[in-house]
Amino acid sequence: MLFMLIVKASKNSEGNNLPNPELMEAMTKYNQELVKAGVRVMAKGLHPSSNGIRLSFPEQGGQPVVTEGPFTNTNELIAGFILIDVKSKEEAIEWAMRMPDPQGYGEGQIELRQVFE
Repeated sequence: MLFMLIVKASKNSEGNNLPNPELMEAMTKYNQELVKAGVRVMAKGLHPSSNGIRLSFPEQGGQPVVTEGPFTNTNELIAGFILIDVKSKEEAIEWAMRMPDPQGYGEGQIELRQVFE
């Protein structure tokens, strides 16, 4: 079963700030554990929304509207993701619970979603 651990953005990640060295070390260790267990498919961080664009479709059948970032609601943005292949939802939750606070400073939030296969 594929699950995506979606790391939500914060003011810190949207400010293009890299995590502190301790968090980088903890995340590296966590990713190594995922690889060693054979469950990690992919893991990537995303550039801040200031480098992004958003397409919205305000009219059915109409042309999309392009909006350039940055986008203001950081709690709706994604800073990165980890894709894991596990045997059950419970196992995915166990892996998610082991992830260090991905933003540090108590700002982190992870959303766990199953991927359609």
